[in-house]
This record gives sequence, structure tokens and C-alpha cells, in this order.
Amino acid sequence: MNIPVSHACIEEHIGSVTEPWDPIEIVRYNDSVVRLAKFEGEYHWHDHEQDELFYVYRGEIVIQCRDREDLNVKEGEMAVIPRGVFHCPKSTQESYVLLFEPLALDVRGGR
Repeated sequence: MNIPVSHACIEEHIGSVTEPWDPIEIVRYNDSVVRLAKFEGEYHWHDHEQDELFYVYRGEIVIQCRDREDLNVKEGEMAVIPRGVFHCPKSTQESYVLLFEPLALDVRGGR
């Protein structure tokens, strides 16, 4: 079987992300996807039925979590938000974040 190998240069994709909170797909693997999003300002409170992994490629973000401490995630760091945890990401500066998620995950938030 001749399955293509996926390769992506994150820097080359940053110019394609024009609107905050509107991620683009970078690569797929198994039943998962890596998306790149620009975080700027505050998103809305939501949760998901699957875990969500945030990797801050550039900048710094805060993930507010209901009934838990806020997570300050700096460039080069990552955080996992477990399924069912209401959260609200925000950033005071233009930041670029890789989202490692199940392909079926609703990127807008489930509830």
C-alpha cells in the first residue's frame, strides 16, 4: 500500500490564518487532526465531548476553566483540557496555537 506521508511547515500556514478563532486544518492522522488557530481577544465559554490539546506555537494564552484555576500557557508550552470541562481561551496578544483534536470534535464548542 502506498500511503502518502504528511509533512507541514507551521510558518508557511500562519499567513493562511486570517481571522481569530477560525482554525485551519494542517494535517490529519488516524482519527485526529492538527489545526492552527489565531487567538486574539476572548472566545466563548464551551466544552467538548473529547479532550482537547492546545500547543502555543507563538505568543501566550490563558485558558479560563470553570471551577478550576486559569491556565497560563506560554510559547512552547501545551495544556490538555479534559472532555466536559467548560473553558474559555483568551489572549491579550496575537497568538498562534496548534490544536490536537479528534477529527469529529466540533471546533466551535459543544454546549
